[in-house]
Amino acid sequence: MSPDPAHRVFNALWQIYHRPQPPPPPRGAANFPWDDPDFSARMLSEHLDQSHGAASRRRVEILRIVDWLWDRLSLREGSRVLDVTCGPGLYAVELAQRGCIVHGLDLSPAAIRYARELATDAGVIQRCIFELHDVRTMRISPANFDAVLFLYGELAVFTPDEAIALLRRCADALYPPSQQAGGRLVVELLDFEHVDKTDNTWWFADDSGLWGDSPFLHLGERHWYSQQNLSLEQFHIINLDTGELQEYTLSDQAYPAEIMASMMRQAGFGQVEVHPAWGGVEVYDAQEWVVYLAEKE
Repeated sequence: MSPDPAHRVFNALWQIYHRPQPPPPPRGAANFPWDDPDFSARMLSEHLDQSHGAASRRRVEILRIVDWLWDRLSLREGSRVLDVTCGPGLYAVELAQRGCIVHGLDLSPAAIRYARELATDAGVIQRCIFELHDVRTMRISPANFDAVLFLYGELAVFTPDEAIALLRRCADALYPPSQQAGGRLVVELLDFEHVDKTDNTWWFADDSGLWGDSPFLHLGERHWYSQQNLSLEQFHIINLDTGELQEYTLSDQAYPAEIMASMMRQAGFGQVEVHPAWGGVEVYDAQEWVVYLAEKE
């Protein structure tokens, strides 16, 4: 006979109590459920919520960033743009409305479905491709894009080895510098000086939300590994109806600006510009971000 929910909650709490402390540094990708259909649908609601910028920025800030991208990447009608980890297409569709041809990639089925719907409603679906794909294995025609976008810190969720491989794929996707206005990459990452380098714990309970549609208890913790410049967040989620325990991890690799610029040059980019505080764009958390603008060699 299976234990009742209360006993399962007890066992889950006991399992959390006996977790290794501190946890060993991660050696590979975290297991955050980006590609789970139900989770991705709940995450989509966070992307579209205009009351905060936790998943995607508010629309007014996205428009300011698109203006910056249009100017600094020398985009024009007909420019081809690759949006890596495009989410629900909020940047890509804005660029398509200006005449760009965009190709977005993301692991979230709900986000990709929404991006296609958004492009259709905006009348630009003929200029958009949104593909459900793990970007680590993306297959993109070489020398086919004027610009590549890697926004909102998404490069940091990959290991350094994965990050350099992704940067090389981005370089391969770009037009060579001999072609007009081509070959530029934009990467947005947290400013190393503003990364939270402390250990921390938190908890909350709710009737429903990101972690499910029934009451749950969320126990979270963050660990900083100074030798790896890495933070690891662990999420222990207990379903209070069933007592089921789900555990997820999310890593966030931090890069000093000189290290990231060096990785970009190693990946095939020549000139690398570093723009602290989002290059002067008016976004609410601009001081926390650095934007890298790199040109293919």
